[in-house]
Amino acid sequence: MRSTCSLYIDAGYLLAASATRATGTSLRAGINVNYAQLIEALISHAEDHSGLPLLRVHWYDSARNGVPDFQQERIGELPKVKLRLGRFGMDGQQKGVDLRIGLDLVAHARNAASDVFFLLSGDDDLTEAVEEAQLHGVQVVLLAVPTTDGRPHGVSRHLIRAADLLDQIDGKRIDDAVIKVEVPRLPEAPEVPVAPPAPTPKPGPTTTTTPRPGPPGRRPDLAAAPTATLAYTGSTGRAPQILPGYDPHDDEVDEKVIAEVVGRVLTSFRKSASPEDLADLQRARPSIPRDIDKALLVDASDVIGIYDLSEPVRYRLRSRFWEIWDES
Repeated sequence: MRSTCSLYIDAGYLLAASATRATGTSLRAGINVNYAQLIEALISHAEDHSGLPLLRVHWYDSARNGVPDFQQERIGELPKVKLRLGRFGMDGQQKGVDLRIGLDLVAHARNAASDVFFLLSGDDDLTEAVEEAQLHGVQVVLLAVPTTDGRPHGVSRHLIRAADLLDQIDGKRIDDAVIKVEVPRLPEAPEVPVAPPAPTPKPGPTTTTTPRPGPPGRRPDLAAAPTATLAYTGSTGRAPQILPGYDPHDDEVDEKVIAEVVGRVLTSFRKSASPEDLADLQRARPSIPRDIDKALLVDASDVIGIYDLSEPVRYRLRSRFWEIWDES
């Protein structure tokens, strides 16, 4: 059998890291991606660095109820690309993606599908799967997206130690396929002259009508409250729940760092959001859409250097989000 290499791509990591290069925050909505160009660049990197032809690309992402959206369907139709989807849980967090990657790594290594596995991810949860795959004789190379200053973006140290090699993708190849989104703002409407008020008519005789009471216990009809159309996280503005085992030092994160992280995410969102998106976010308050919430947590983890943020830090990020929203 001919020797080959295989590529395993954690789309969440790839797009968050690419967005950070382009916009300074991991918010995926802040970028447009030429997926065909980006995947082709990753294939070329894997083949050039291994000296082996590619067998297949495995693309892992989340989808609502596990059903691919339009963009994911187009990705799955690209040559040599196998679409592997997890789902979103009730809390808005992705479910099953890490498990699918880990199971595939081990099963493909056991079946000797390829000689070299390129894993594009930074998730600590994949450490044991990498070590298990290596037991079956395959080489596992960890691929990382570089930050703008050349460091690997958001890769677990445990995962680095487990892999046979840490390799970085050429940042220019990523930048060529990823474009920062900026929705043009409509110009403000010119002021319209206000007509002088009409003269007030003289008061005449009035009659008073007493409203008829409705059925007992029934409240007067009110306008229906608007409902948010974006997915929510568990962030509702409630006080944080202190979980056993959290590090109290995490609570000492500088408030300036919290504000900078939130400010960058808000700036990126505003530049890429339509007026409808902005209205939806306001209506959803105090909940935070899952993509924005995830960007807050990922960016804070990168800046603070803490992989698993404590509940108090998460609460501070979410609370500060609405404070800065009101200030700006």
